[in-house]
Amino acid sequence: MISIQLKRFFVIIVSSLTVLVLNAQSKKYQGQAPITIVSTESKPVQKQWKGIFDVSDDQVYFSNDFDGGRLNGLIKTNDSTYTALITSENTPVNMSPWYAFKVWSKEPKIINLILAYQDKAKHRYYPKLSNDGINWKQLDSMSYIEYEKGDEDFGINSLPIRVQMRLETSQDTMWIASQELQTSKHVSEWSETLAKEKYIHKKEIGRSREHRPMEALTIGKNKTKRMVMVISRQHPPEVTGYLAMKSFVETIGGDTKLAKRFRRKFTTYVVPLMNPDGVDKGHWRHNAGGVDLNRDWAQFNHPETRAVRDFMAQRVKETNGKFYFGIDFHSTWDDIYYTLDKQFIGNMPGLVPDWLTAIKSEMKGYDPNIRPSDKIEPTAVSRNFFFVAHGAEALVFEIGDETDRGFIKEKGRISAENLMRLMLDRL
Repeated sequence: MISIQLKRFFVIIVSSLTVLVLNAQSKKYQGQAPITIVSTESKPVQKQWKGIFDVSDDQVYFSNDFDGGRLNGLIKTNDSTYTALITSENTPVNMSPWYAFKVWSKEPKIINLILAYQDKAKHRYYPKLSNDGINWKQLDSMSYIEYEKGDEDFGINSLPIRVQMRLETSQDTMWIASQELQTSKHVSEWSETLAKEKYIHKKEIGRSREHRPMEALTIGKNKTKRMVMVISRQHPPEVTGYLAMKSFVETIGGDTKLAKRFRRKFTTYVVPLMNPDGVDKGHWRHNAGGVDLNRDWAQFNHPETRAVRDFMAQRVKETNGKFYFGIDFHSTWDDIYYTLDKQFIGNMPGLVPDWLTAIKSEMKGYDPNIRPSDKIEPTAVSRNFFFVAHGAEALVFEIGDETDRGFIKEKGRISAENLMRLMLDRL
């Protein structure tokens, strides 16, 4: 007889092959609809209760009491099933339902946990598990069920209404989250590690609405006239974009001959965490002012966007230089580049299309999904602001929610290397 373990192996192999076939047949993501211009005046935000949820006599406990936590309610449905309610900070909000909590029990147990959302919201992010809040892995697909899933390839109509997880709990804390936790503490620690290099410096350029530091890295000489701007994490759940940014920035700050030559000619400025309040409060989309920061690059109603605007203006004034390139890292349903139409000529014409061509050439079998925009006024989003205010060749670099983490790192490295080569060649 075939052992249970071997049967399980065959199921996993068949499931993996099925995923590969479906991916090969699936449609390419067409990108988001044109940006809607909205008021960015502050809106009320619902405060999330923080603490330990103990709703039964089973001695099973849940907690959201940590930075990045999001668990708004919990009920015991039956002897072995719990339902966790996840709601957003306010509405209307993008469909990015962030959840993050801990679970443990006095005695080893097997429980079922259903994730349910507010009206009209759906489940988006495949669960990630951790034993320490640092190292993460995906939940085993054999322990995961989706209900009322949409039949489209991408977007809200592809999502299930709710999901159920089978979990083995014990006295050891289990962390469950939409994506790997990368709070302001994690980002600051990463920045500190980079800043140990003598040519990388970290400084505070402002404060968020709740007075968390807005930190910027300077990679290269402080007075160089040729400048690059990198930002990330305007939207709290978009961790995969942040991971791509990390690899991109680490490559520019690396020890290769190419990176050293680039730093002699260009200075790169990095704001790795644009929305520290939203990230630490476990928001789906907005900052502490209840607003999408990536709609505030024309009105500048919020301290986070003002900090970067003023910092860039200060650098131009003090160096008498220019920003040649600006990039904003995000996450979405699938990998995609939001570029500007070729009619818009900036400080280094043709850089972005040539760069994407070079990336495609080096990453064999990779076909970049490129969606140019011919709308730049009012600026509203960071990409348009970089171009309109500074003439920087600019784009939004989006990574899929579930893109392989190894591929993300490789893509970030290759992207940085090709950008440095092209920019040096254009001097």
